Amino acid sequence: MRHREAEVPDDGTRRPRQWTGRMVLFCLLGFFGVVFAVNGVMVREALSTFGGLETESSYKAGRMFEQEIARAKAQDARQWHVDAEVTSAADDTRLDIDVRDAAGRPLTGIDAAATFERPTDRRMDRDVALTESEPGRFHGSVEIPAGQWDLVIELSRHGDRQFRSTNRVILR
Repeated sequence: MRHREAEVPDDGTRRPRQWTGRMVLFCLLGFFGVVFAVNGVMVREALSTFGGLETESSYKAGRMFEQEIARAKAQDARQWHVDAEVTSAADDTRLDIDVRDAAGRPLTGIDAAATFERPTDRRMDRDVALTESEPGRFHGSVEIPAGQWDLVIELSRHGDRQFRSTNRVILR
């Protein structure tokens, strides 16, 4: 195979290089190689950093929807008053919950559970160990970083959930 140098016309300018089939092939392979490499990196990063799994099975979650509606209606009918206060310090976040019935009396015989859930990463969720200081009053502390969290409070009696609320809180 003989190598041709670009012909130079008499006026001293070079003629533009002509596109050959081999040049087009290499350009296409290079272009698609870069696209595939970038896609591969992006897929790997997306799969390794996503921790926001909401449900294991959307089919099962859909089937539970009617049951959740019934629970919400029963919760509204009870007319409980649940007040939560979040106090954030340097490394410690304190949660105080006050639970009262429709008449304003403290509720007795209930168990309380609370979780701070990170909206973007379920791997950062933190459960709060609550203790009942007096009827209807629960307190607990947990170490969590500042940022945006969902506070989930669940109240149950004999293992049957009676109340659930989810509220967005911002800790500084």
